[in-house]
Amino acid sequence: MNIPLFLRRLLLPLLLVSGIAVADQPVKVVYQFSEGLEQASRGLNNIANHLEADPTAKIVVVAFGPGVDFLLDGAKDKLGSDYQLKIAELALKGVDFRVCNNTLKYRHIDPARVDQEAKIVPAGVAEIANLQFKEHFAYIKP
Repeated sequence: MNIPLFLRRLLLPLLLVSGIAVADQPVKVVYQFSEGLEQASRGLNNIANHLEADPTAKIVVVAFGPGVDFLLDGAKDKLGSDYQLKIAELALKGVDFRVCNNTLKYRHIDPARVDQEAKIVPAGVAEIANLQFKEHFAYIKP
């Protein structure tokens, strides 16, 4: 396609400005946790590595189904370490944790058992869809 010179001269500054604006914005990523404690351990390590490489990244973890288990009081990894410390460390770095209320209801989990760093949202899958579509988050499932 051959774009006329006058049109290229008009469009080039707009393209450059829009590229600069995007480059200045932090990367936004939603991590889906839905498979239990093993996935949570992997995912939390992925997030720590992600933030080490890009400390400005905006990260949201959305947990539903068995993925909420690491956010419940007393949850421990396979080595016996509490997840609570890792969650608190990542929350201090700006990571948001969100838990599916549908899962809590379906599994009869008292919301008081959910880690204080986590926010309860109506539906985990709807939360992910909104973050991707409305807020342009990239999606990762560790």
